[in-house]
Amino acid sequence: MKKLDIIILLSIMVLGNISVNAQNRYSGLSSRQYNRGESQILVKAYSDSLSMAKNKLDSVYKPKADSLNEQSVADGRFFKLFAPLTFYHSVADHNLLLWHKRSSQSITNQQIDDALFYIYMNRPSLVVNTQNRLNKYGVVPADLKRPVKHSVILKDKIAPVPAEPDVMPMDIIVYKPNFLTITGDYYLQFMQNYVTDNWYKGGESNYSMVGSVTMQANYNNKSGLKFDNKLELKLGLQSSRSDSLHKFKTTDDLIRYTGKLGLQASKSWYYTFQLLTYTQFCKGFKSNDDKVYSSFMAPFNLNLSLGMDYTVKTKDNKLTGNINLAPIAYNFRYVDYLSLATRYGLKDGRHTMNDYGSEFTFDLAWKLSDMIKWKTRLYGYTTYKRAELEWENTITFQFNQYISTNLFVYPRFDDGSAKDAQNGYWQLQEYASIGFAYSF
Repeated sequence: MKKLDIIILLSIMVLGNISVNAQNRYSGLSSRQYNRGESQILVKAYSDSLSMAKNKLDSVYKPKADSLNEQSVADGRFFKLFAPLTFYHSVADHNLLLWHKRSSQSITNQQIDDALFYIYMNRPSLVVNTQNRLNKYGVVPADLKRPVKHSVILKDKIAPVPAEPDVMPMDIIVYKPNFLTITGDYYLQFMQNYVTDNWYKGGESNYSMVGSVTMQANYNNKSGLKFDNKLELKLGLQSSRSDSLHKFKTTDDLIRYTGKLGLQASKSWYYTFQLLTYTQFCKGFKSNDDKVYSSFMAPFNLNLSLGMDYTVKTKDNKLTGNINLAPIAYNFRYVDYLSLATRYGLKDGRHTMNDYGSEFTFDLAWKLSDMIKWKTRLYGYTTYKRAELEWENTITFQFNQYISTNLFVYPRFDDGSAKDAQNGYWQLQEYASIGFAYSF
């Protein structure tokens, strides 16, 4: 208790000296001379005095404990004397006997309240804050009855923090981008029909097969340049009893290459230069006729065009493909057999023909369901004197990964060839087959 009495006495003496010095210094000032600058000087002097008082109290304070593990006797009730001067409601209540009696307070709290109340009454201008303002940020305790105590836990040894290097070695592998996409479709399918010679409805036995290979190698650097390549090979053979001259005849024969070089104009449009060439593998015959109606390089067509290409791709990827529109096109046709020149629109005795015009190509694939797919190619070329129109349709019924059925329908119009007495310039090819199919 002696130590506590000394601390309280020093606090009262310091506060009393501050008040007397402040009164002596400013007693001769009139209300007009007392201005804001002098008030700031007074506040600074009061703050310095409080700081000196705190240092004196700290110098006489000694811990009760002999070790850090024991509790100290630091008293948190004196914070009101050293914090910026604040108007506390409890100080006014205790001194004006509004709500509490003196006996309800400890002697230390009474003395602290007396010191603050003295400043409230004599130097109210020094009070810079109020309890109402502090309550906005947290409730101010009315009375701290227990001293502030610190609990320190010591450990024998703290494990050192492992030093981390500033630079961590890392293996970085950079793969070269692959802008080339290769895809392919293959199928080999058969059809067989057998009837005896005395079949009541007539007819004849026949066997047929068709094989197809489609290879695509497309380059796209994702920066506006693409180069598409497509090679189509197809060969169909048929054998029938009625044809005594030919053991096999071709029903479908095609070698076709399509190449497109494009520069991107917008998201889906490209400026395109297209090369299209096509011919066939074998000689073409009719039943019981030795005349050759077509052959390798008879005819051979080469078409160059300049236009724009549109990439078709729906959100669900069920409809994909390209649409090419070329207002400028050049067509070259070569026929190896002079006897076939007029059959394919050439002048008699000529092997070649050159003409200019416009063309378009729709090359689309539509996935109708998981089992049904439709591939279509619509091609048109015109010189504004003659026209060619081809529409190839392949409907595939996929039973499993390797077995499928194809329905092929191919109407064609060509008014540059000889006109047929029955069908005019229209031609049609159609077949259905079942067999092996594979794609990647």
